[in-house]
Order: sequence, then C-alpha cells, then structure tokens
Amino acid sequence: MIGRDRELRRLVQLAASREPAVAVVAGEPGIGKTRLVQELLDTLPEETVVLVGHAEPGSLSRPYEVLLDAIDGRPEVGDERLAGLSDPARSPVERLHAGLAIVADLVGDAPAVLIFEDLHWADSESAALFERIADQRGPRLLIGTYRPDEVTRRHPVAGLLGRLERRHAVAHVRLDRLTPAQTAAMLAAATGAPAPLRAVTALHHRTGGNPFFLEELLRDLPQGDPETLADQPLPWSLAELLRRQVDDLDPITHRIVEAAAVLGHRVPFDLLAAVSGAGEDELIQVLRDLVTRGVLVESGDDEFLFRHALVREAITDQMLGRQRRRLHEAALDALLAGGASDPAMVAHHARAAGRYDDMLAAARRGTALYLSIGSAYQALQLAEMGLDEAPDDTTLLAGAARAAWLAGLLADALKYGTRWHDAAASTTDRAESLYLLVRLAWESREFARMTELTHEIEALIEELPRGGAQARAMTAIAQSTMLRDEFEATLDWTDRAVALADEFDLPDVRLAALVEKGSALAERPQTAAEGRAILAGLVDEAEKRGDWVLAARALNNLLQEEPEDSPEVLAERLERMRVDAERAGFESLAVAAYFQGRARLAMRAGDLRAAIDALEDGREQDRGYLRHGRWADPHAVFLAGLSLEAGDLDKVEQLVADLEAVPNLPAQSIPGLVFHLAARRGQAARADAALDAYLAEMAKQDWRSGSTAHDLVSAALALGLPPARLSELAEALLGETVWDAFRTLVDAQVAEAYGRHAPALEGYLSIIDAPVLWPAIQGTVRVGAARCLLAADRREEAAAQVAAAEPLLAGWGGWRVAQLDQVRAQLGLAPVDAPDAVTGPGALTPREREVAVLISEGLTNAELARRLYISPKTAAVHVSNILRKLGVSSRTDVASVITARGR
Repeated sequence: MIGRDRELRRLVQLAASREPAVAVVAGEPGIGKTRLVQELLDTLPEETVVLVGHAEPGSLSRPYEVLLDAIDGRPEVGDERLAGLSDPARSPVERLHAGLAIVADLVGDAPAVLIFEDLHWADSESAALFERIADQRGPRLLIGTYRPDEVTRRHPVAGLLGRLERRHAVAHVRLDRLTPAQTAAMLAAATGAPAPLRAVTALHHRTGGNPFFLEELLRDLPQGDPETLADQPLPWSLAELLRRQVDDLDPITHRIVEAAAVLGHRVPFDLLAAVSGAGEDELIQVLRDLVTRGVLVESGDDEFLFRHALVREAITDQMLGRQRRRLHEAALDALLAGGASDPAMVAHHARAAGRYDDMLAAARRGTALYLSIGSAYQALQLAEMGLDEAPDDTTLLAGAARAAWLAGLLADALKYGTRWHDAAASTTDRAESLYLLVRLAWESREFARMTELTHEIEALIEELPRGGAQARAMTAIAQSTMLRDEFEATLDWTDRAVALADEFDLPDVRLAALVEKGSALAERPQTAAEGRAILAGLVDEAEKRGDWVLAARALNNLLQEEPEDSPEVLAERLERMRVDAERAGFESLAVAAYFQGRARLAMRAGDLRAAIDALEDGREQDRGYLRHGRWADPHAVFLAGLSLEAGDLDKVEQLVADLEAVPNLPAQSIPGLVFHLAARRGQAARADAALDAYLAEMAKQDWRSGSTAHDLVSAALALGLPPARLSELAEALLGETVWDAFRTLVDAQVAEAYGRHAPALEGYLSIIDAPVLWPAIQGTVRVGAARCLLAADRREEAAAQVAAAEPLLAGWGGWRVAQLDQVRAQLGLAPVDAPDAVTGPGALTPREREVAVLISEGLTNAELARRLYISPKTAAVHVSNILRKLGVSSRTDVASVITARGR
C-alpha cells in the first residue's frame, strides 16, 4: 500500500460518512485496485455489511454475474430468490428488482460497502444493477473497479460511467504506477532497512513501478537483501515472473493448475475434477497446496479463484495451443455430459476447443435464449461469436440484427440485417430480413431506402407461397407505409394480411398486422377511436403470446394521443409499456419513449417543470451506445419545445446547436425551431428566412400536428407577422390529421389577429373543455376568450375566463402566463403568482449545476472545456445561462450563490 495513503484515506472517509456514495477505482492490471479495496475493508467496523462480487473475464458472463458471485454461499439467499434473477418468464425490470431486493435484504439499514470488481468484464445486467444501487439512499458506499484500457464504447460500463457522472458526485480514484521514491519505500518496508539506490533503480526500471510486479519480485527476496536481488537476472515481464512461481510444481499439481486456468476466473471443484482427471482426495490435497502457495484462494463451498487475474493469464499464455484446446475440450465434454444450461459457457469452451459445430449450436441456442429474456446485448455478443466462424449463418445473422436493434446499436443492426438479407437462401427468410430492414431504414431516417425495400417486398410477395410467408411480407409493407404516414395503403395491406392470417390460423401475424392498422387509424382524428380500440384490444393477447415488442409498440402508440383517458390510466399504460419493452430488451421504448411519456403525463397535469425534468432525466439515463438516426438524441426537439414554453431561449439555442450535429434529422425540425425561437426573440429577418425553409419542407409531407400549428402560429403572433404571411402559415400547418379542436384554436387565433373578435370568441368558447388540449393550452384558450370579451367590453365575463385559466396555468410559465398577466392587468388585477420556471438556483439543469460548482472554484471557460470535454463555445453558453438564471452579473457572484446554497 505504499503510495496509496491518499486514495485509501478518501475511501475510508466515504465509508465513514454514513451517506450514500459512489467511487470508481481505475488502473492498469496489477496496479493495486483489489488490494486498495481489501485495505479499506480491513478498516471497517464490524457492523458494516460487505458484499464483494467479481465479473468473469474471458467469456460471456451470465446475467447478474457480479451479484451472484457476491452472494455465493450465503444461505440466507434461498434458491427461489436466486432463480428469480435468471427466470426467462420475468421481465428484465422484474429481475433487476429481484436483484435489488436481495441486496436490500442483505444490507438492511446497516452501513454497507458494496464492491463490483472488474466492471470492464461485467455483463449488462450487472452494470444496470450497479447504476440502480447508486441511485438508492442509505449509509452505503458503492465501489466499482475497472481497467480503462479494456473498456470499449460498446461495453455496458462505458455508458454506465457517463451516466453516473451526470447524476452523482462520483469519487474517481485513479491508481498510478509507483515513483522511484515510492519503490524505495516499498523495498524498505519489505526489508526493514533503507534500500540501496542501485537496487531501487534496477527494480523500478524492470517493473515500471507496477506494484504487483514489484511485490511478486519481493516474494523471492533472498534473506532480505535487495542488493542480491538486483544482481540476479530479473524477469523481463510480470507474466514471466508469475510463470516462474509455478514452474517448480510437481507434474500432477502443474496439470491441475493449468486446467484451473483454462476453466476461468471461478473454478468449480467438480468441473476441475472432470477436466483434470484427478480423484477427489488427490484434488483436495493439490488445491490445499495451491492455496498455501498463494496461487488460488477458496472463494466458497467447492469453488476456487486465482489470487489475481494476472496469475491465471500468465499460466494460460505459456501453454501450448494444443494443450489449451484439449483442456477446453475436456471442459466442454463435462459440461455437455452434465446437461449444462449455460450456452455462453458451452460456446466459450467449444470455440477454444475447436469444436465449431458445438460452438455454433450453443451460439444459436444462447442467442435465442438471451433474446427471450431481454438480454439483447449478451445475445449480440454470443451471435457475434458464432458469426466469427460461420459469417453467413442466417440464424445467427437474424439474431445479431435483432439483438443490435433492440439494444439500440443501429449501425450494427443495419450491418447484420443487410448480411442476413444477402445470405438468405429462401424467399421466406429474405422476407423476414426485409421486415427488419424496413424498420431500421425508418430509424436511420433513410426514407428513400425504405421505399426501395418496400418495392422489393412487393415484388417478393408473388414468389412466396400463399400463407404465412405472404401474410408476413404484407405486414412488412404495412409497417413501411404506416411509418411513412401512407395510411390508406397501410389499411389495404393490413386487411390483406389479416385475411390470410385468419385463413391459415396465424395469430402472431394477425397481431403484427393489427398493430400497424391500429396505429394508422389512431393517427387520424376521424378514426382515432377505432384505432385505439384495436391497439388496446391486442395488448393482452400479445403479452400472453410473449410478443413483448408488439405489446410495447401498441402501448406506446396508444400513449401518443389519448384525450379521453384519465391520467391514472395513462400512467398505468406507460409503466406497462416500459415493462414490456424491458422484457424484450427494447432500449428505445424502455428509455427514450418512456421518459417522453412521463413528460406528456406532466404536461397533462399542467406541470411544466416536471415535464422538462422528465426529458432531462431521459437524456441523462439513455443507455444507448453509438446512437444515430431517429434515436441519436430523441429528446432534444421535444425538450426544445418545452424550453420555448418556459421562455428559456438560451437553452433552445444550445439544443438547436446540438441538433445540427445529428445526421438525418427530419428536414423541418431545425427551421421550425429556429423560426419559433427567432419569433420569441423578435428577430424578424431570421424568423422570415427560417419560415421560408420550414414551409418548403412541410410542403413535401402530408402529416400535420395540431399542437405544432398552435405553437408556431402563437410565435408568429408574438412576432407580429403580417396578416397575409400569418394566413399562409396557418393554411400550411392545418391538414386532415389535425384534431378539430386544434384547427378551431388556430382559426380563432388568426381571426383575433385580424380583429374579428366575435368569430374568434365563438371558436375559443367552443373548445374550452376539449379533452385533446392539455391544461396549459386550455388556459391559453380561456385567455384568448377573455381578450375577445374585453374587446366587446364584457369585463365580467372576461374576468370569469381569467379566473378559470389561472388553475390551468398555475404550474406553467413563460409566454402563456405572460399573456394571462396582460389580461389581468387590463382588468386591473395583480399578476398571478405563477412559478418562474427559468430563474433561481432551482432552474439550473444538472449540467449547469456542475458547471456552476466549477465556476465557484475559479475555473475559466477554457479550463471548463478541458475538464468537461466540451468546446469553449459550449462552456461560454453554459456560463451565460447560469448568470441569467441566478440573476447575477459576474462569476464571483455565482460562487457566492453556490456557497450560500451549500450552507
């Protein structure tokens, strides 16, 4: 522990604080991560609950591997609860809650230290569990250790670390190599006397300051004389040194330790006996000797670990390839003979043994198994293992494409989906690949590609045998037309597919077709009730059949427009959608769509701050990696719209800048936002140019949004857009997909702008209770009615409309509340006491709060940029927003506010 006093002291302080804390310990192999954690554990009071789990290196981990390792051998965790972690009948969220419940029962209210070792090898479920434990309260310290060089962007821990940074004050402990002075101190501690400079120089040069390497050299220190050690020929690497430690083992022990090294990090006694061929008594004696030597440690009943992962790696690296293959083959035979249920372990040993038929069989079985329990990331890993050997295996390509899509890895899904399509040997398989490729093209915003693929499916239908394959292909076309808002074509294709499904008794195809039909009907006001009835009616059946993707899609589409249902019903549907999406491992619905749904619920409750917070949470907690296309930044446009509602125009500028970096964004998104922003800022020339661009893009599509029409017409009115231009905008934004209430609202706004107060009032009064309008818009409707009543000098009626608008806007802010205050002033009433959504410390976003703390520490914009890995321009925007929201004029004032708030 030489040179680690500061790091150890920091962890001890966190554990002693009795507050929830998170720490991550990073460093290269052998740098002392595990040793640091062990030293911490030795300082803890007896009442502290300790759980330590290790991830499995070198193979696909089973779900919740780290937790299972931590609780191995604990009798208080019964078999039933353990089974709950891997039960395929349970959704991922249910299994996650089962893991959290196990931890909660073991820890209780006692102070606790929970350690996840080697997060760079952790499975996605263990990473998710680590994150959820970090969110919990209580006197507990959560520690994760990892090797930074072994974390790839696709690995679960990559996203985990970023999300933790945004939500928690994470203590980062980075362990560096020892300096020459620290090497000298370590030698002095080992020998009890000051170390000669020559010995220090030689040992530091050879070890590079790696503590484990140095410690292993000192294990062989002859009679406490470092001069003697320095004179000896030193091993050139840590691996060479570790191999020397087992070179003198007798042949039997050497054979057993090599077998153990091949089996992995954890070595079950029975499997080691089967692979090594040793009898029970003989094996017990050998294992006792290896534990005494410090090569292995006993980790539980009938299970052993290597003292350090580097010891195992050193042993396996020096073995002959044929020798390793034989041992892997013996392990494989033992697993198969025992009816092993872990396909990942079977595939690992089969690949290493060169038994590729067994490996491919396990990979196919495991991919399907992991997909069935919602472990999409692990399904992808296993499918990719099989594809390394059989790159044109259509079963594995199909599994890889689907797993990557569900996990949100769109580029990988496109790659494997295209290869699946190209390798398809039958028209049926080709049709199935096209079904997914159409969806992927939509999510990539490659609409020309969607059309091309759809034409290919249409041509393929004639080649397919009448029955299920044809019906499935028709459903694929229906999905394509529905996603492209070609609703009449969608209804035609779904009816044809349903007819075939009924004729040939194909319930799965029938459900898939009905999802597309219900979604298309729900998009249009005239048929929305029928569409929602279809979607609501198929959810139960889809769930019973285990088609969680269809169930989640149906529920998500039900949530887009539900004016008639209560908030309680909508909330229940949202949670049900999330559970079904998590059962399927469907990232985009389980995360992005879920938080957008929470924002919509908050809007229906009239709570602007809660809606913004929901979207901010969604942005921070989105677990997708390497996203692009539709899910590159799924919350930004929505968040920009709510920020415009709140009047946080600087934030909208930043969001627009973020969106400009997103490829394949809908062409109308940025000009629409820029027009709205410029109109609110009174920038007439900028607004005019953006409006031209927006109208040109809208002319290319049929679908229209009533809420968008209302928002942009409201912004145009605030700018004072000329009447002719205003009419042009309103006409362009109203189409058959716009709900009547929104159409009436926009017509009333335009009529009022032209001074036609009587028809405007009639329009406003006709929709004051329209359920499709959320509360804040209903408030704006009543404010508009009050203005028209004032124009007719009907002050008492105007005051009644104002009084009715106040509770509807009580949780809102921005321009809607400003309009209410203007009418109140005309009536001689005081401004409403509405919450200001964009001022004060509470208005800072999590990122802005982080920046504010750094400002209070005296960092410049350039230093902020380097610390946060952002551009100086982005840092300047954050600083400007913080100054405005806090109502201060200098960085020094920010420090005063933050300090005062901390007190």
